[in-house]
Amino acid sequence: MAFAVGSLTAMAQNSQRVYQSHSLGTNGLIVETDQGKYQIRFYNQNIVETAFIPNGEEFEKDSHAVVLQPEKKGAKLADRQNDLLYSSKGMSVKVSKKPFGISYSYKGKNLLSEKEGYIKTDSTQNIDFQIEKEEVLFGGGARVLGMNRRGYRLNLYNRAHYGYGTHSELMNYTMPVVISSKKYAVHFDNAPIGHLDLDSKKTNTLRYETISGRKVYQVIAADSWEDFTYEFTNLTGRQPLLPRWALGNFSSRFGYHSQKETMETIDQFVKDSIPVDAIILDLFWFGKEMKGEMGNLAFHRDSFPNPEKMISDLDKKGVKTILITEPFILTTSKRWQEAVDNKVLGTDTEGKPFTFDFYFGNTGLVDVFKPEAQDWFWNIYKGLANMGVGGWWGDLGEPEVHPSALQHINGSADEVHNIYGHYWAKLVYEGYEKDLSNQRPFILMRAGAVGSQRYGMIPWTGDVSRSWDGLKPQTEISLQMGLQGISYMHSDLGGFAGDNLDDELYTRWLQYGVFQPIYRPHAQEAVPSEPIFREPKTKALAKKSIELRYQLMPYNYSLAFENNQTGLPLMRPLFFEEQDNKALLNVSDTYMWGDAFLVSTITDAGAKQKEVYLPKGNVWFDFVKEQKYFGGSSYTVQVEEDHIPVFVRAGSFIPMKKGMHNSGEYSLENFELHYYHDSSVKHGTGQLYNDNGETPKAYEKGEYELLKFTSAHSGSKLKLDIATEKGSNYSIEDKKVNWVIHHIEKQPKKVKWGKKNLDFTWDKNSRVLQFTEELQKGKNQSITIKLAK
Repeated sequence: MAFAVGSLTAMAQNSQRVYQSHSLGTNGLIVETDQGKYQIRFYNQNIVETAFIPNGEEFEKDSHAVVLQPEKKGAKLADRQNDLLYSSKGMSVKVSKKPFGISYSYKGKNLLSEKEGYIKTDSTQNIDFQIEKEEVLFGGGARVLGMNRRGYRLNLYNRAHYGYGTHSELMNYTMPVVISSKKYAVHFDNAPIGHLDLDSKKTNTLRYETISGRKVYQVIAADSWEDFTYEFTNLTGRQPLLPRWALGNFSSRFGYHSQKETMETIDQFVKDSIPVDAIILDLFWFGKEMKGEMGNLAFHRDSFPNPEKMISDLDKKGVKTILITEPFILTTSKRWQEAVDNKVLGTDTEGKPFTFDFYFGNTGLVDVFKPEAQDWFWNIYKGLANMGVGGWWGDLGEPEVHPSALQHINGSADEVHNIYGHYWAKLVYEGYEKDLSNQRPFILMRAGAVGSQRYGMIPWTGDVSRSWDGLKPQTEISLQMGLQGISYMHSDLGGFAGDNLDDELYTRWLQYGVFQPIYRPHAQEAVPSEPIFREPKTKALAKKSIELRYQLMPYNYSLAFENNQTGLPLMRPLFFEEQDNKALLNVSDTYMWGDAFLVSTITDAGAKQKEVYLPKGNVWFDFVKEQKYFGGSSYTVQVEEDHIPVFVRAGSFIPMKKGMHNSGEYSLENFELHYYHDSSVKHGTGQLYNDNGETPKAYEKGEYELLKFTSAHSGSKLKLDIATEKGSNYSIEDKKVNWVIHHIEKQPKKVKWGKKNLDFTWDKNSRVLQFTEELQKGKNQSITIKLAK
């Protein structure tokens, strides 16, 4: 493949480094220089890795982020007069011999080039890249900076930002990843803390700075954003499928003080007929006071006299119990001596438990990297899981306070700080695989690293301000994290920090929550986060949102399956729809929820209207009002009190299920299948994934069914098909499919299943056609609608 010569390659040089020789072997291309050697290897045609090993150092093989194995074959080397061209079918690496330099291209398109290679200073090791002037840059983890993060120098040190609003340069979840609007990324595959400079000095320079560690990075490139997210999660791992109940509504606050309060709260949900699937117990489950008791990690029997019965009674109501845990063991806690005796804590340089003060008291920190500590911590989790606990909330896992002098088994605090949450999630996830292998874990945590999705981590956006300014950036954070492989980033619905009682804000946040990955209202307790404790009108509006969330569970669960198989985020930026529309690169308040829904948030008090851009090449329908819009334009839509603006793409299939009080009632024996017809759509597709909602890797085990929907429209005939794919170890039931076909302009002449005429209804005002037909076990269904001309 010819390498496109341009401005980037002209800058790809290192005047300090001298090429000496090269060789090709099982580890890829090895290039020897006077200062050390480069190892360049392809993972596949979309991903290449470059490692620099300075003279006198050994290559550090272990990556905390990467799970894909490099390919041994497929790359070709061309040795030309003054350069080497090492190429796959897609990616090419050009190594200039004199002056020395490395540049990258994808299918002939320049991506970026090293400026000087890794350079060591007194306190850091840095690498600079030349990038192009017009590139928009995403990445760096969770931040609030606007979608384009170019111009910032980002601290890579996971740290909570309490009460943030419309600007936050440092938050709980940082990642050394830069993603370009040119559909490529650079992942700096290294754990220690540092900085990511996204051209802050406006010299078209990308810089990675770190205190120590691996001098390794991967470049990932693709033809489309869908392909990019596929490849990035191919490299770093994919999210296991969540337990289905995790897509339901949570009851959560800081916090429930007693068994009595916990049960009474759920009883009120039942009384008000508001669906709920789980209740989360904050730190009062292990002690009465906020301070002095963290690390007990056992029920406080004074406040929770019979937790076994409580958990059992909640299970009977279809409600899971989730407990908060923290990695801090206070010196005043009941487990302090146990933790010391078992040598599970981070230490000082003499090997003694390192203790320090923070908000909750004097404490040590569990060394989650140490095998003995992993076993000790997991045995606590396992004991509680055997009691019936259904999931875990891991809090303060940045870690919240992590003194630099603290030593872990594998390095200093600063060397492992940013991967602490990653290994904590790994500990829990692998514990389930070993001891609770029939149960999908639920692992809610606020800090992790690149690749944490593969351990089932469900992160949230931290202690956001309970304000309109807190609501505004929530879509930006989730969309950015989805690009970086973390697709379940979500917010405390209603906002967390501050005693702000604002019913309109609460309503709008919960309406947005319908179309984000996890539906979990949560807040400080002075103002209730649960809808059951809000005034009647607000409660009714919240109930409507929660009921819609449950109706969409078949669609949402299918999105979760798609993410599990492909890495495609649940929330997707609009630029996924128009991949060459630069104006959309900065849009975050409007986004796609899967392939069918376009959602636009309301983040201002008293808003009466909202301007919404609808992507070109499609017809769109207002999800509530059914009004038709043509894509490629912005529209000013009227804002209603009981919903935010949501649109459906013509040609979409949306499976829905009504009437559930919680996910325990989930069944496809009787469900609705909505199809949004328009004459412009000749072919439409959709799918519905189903399993028992509990078994890990059910798809891989053949314990699933997958219904594939297609539409074909020609002339006066609309054909709708369901094809059933059945796993080898799955038993299928008959299904009553209640078809709801939207935007049929005139009363159809006939609806037929095979040769059988079906009874149907057609509403002249709504233009909705409805009929019902049974889908027999494992069979296919083909419906033909004869349309009026």
